[in-house]
Amino acid sequence: MPELPEVEVTRRSFAERIAGATVTGVRLGKPLRWGLGVAPEVLVGRRVQAVRRRGKYLLLDLDRGLLLLHLGMSGSLRFDLQMQAAGPHDHFDLETSLGLLRLHDPRRFGAVVHAESQDAPEAVKLLGRLGVEPLDEGFDAAVFHAGLRLRAAPIKQVLMAGELVVGVGNIYASEALFLAGIRPTTRARRIGPLRARRLHAAVREVLARAVQRGGSSLRDFSNAYGEQGHFQLETMVYDREGLPCRVCGTPIRALRQGQRSTFFCPQCQKA
Repeated sequence: MPELPEVEVTRRSFAERIAGATVTGVRLGKPLRWGLGVAPEVLVGRRVQAVRRRGKYLLLDLDRGLLLLHLGMSGSLRFDLQMQAAGPHDHFDLETSLGLLRLHDPRRFGAVVHAESQDAPEAVKLLGRLGVEPLDEGFDAAVFHAGLRLRAAPIKQVLMAGELVVGVGNIYASEALFLAGIRPTTRARRIGPLRARRLHAAVREVLARAVQRGGSSLRDFSNAYGEQGHFQLETMVYDREGLPCRVCGTPIRALRQGQRSTFFCPQCQKA
């Protein structure tokens, strides 16, 4: 599933190229998780002003309203001057004066939703409960620790819930916990201020490095140029069950948490 780094990498790969474009047409394929919310022709003539990100959502700001795009479990965006005819897994085309933006999503868990503003009910429903952006200055270590103290769930599940901090998905939660030396099953409220600061720093470091590496291409993720990411080649624990820890040599273990695989080193992450 594309996580925050993949979504941010996607945004950076086409945001400048589409800025200022005028929408000339919209094509809808098979229904996605949520409907567009307006007739496609309503968007024709509107101008793209900017592309932002909130959590795992891309926000396409128009001169009137905005589009909220989610890549779902297997989606990706491409933006180019010319493309082949839409295939069976191409479910949304935004034709513009500067190129075609296409959502490709084999599993159809992605979505493109129109809202009149970020305060509109459609946008608030999707964005309203999201936590702080981990790469922004507003992600404060003391506030993060205070939030952990109120939660009894295992720390990995708290990270992935998105209420304290957004975008720390399965891959990056495992990696950040390893870097901070915290076992993923540790109850969030048991983490003291020193370890909370280490985890806060680890979350920022892991996500920033993943963005720099172009994200993780575990299956078919690619950015809007069609380029794959490389972070998966340097993970410390994720998807390395049975392999020696890169730090201490102890075999990496795996367990299931919230129906997701969790990877950790039993030596480096003792508590």
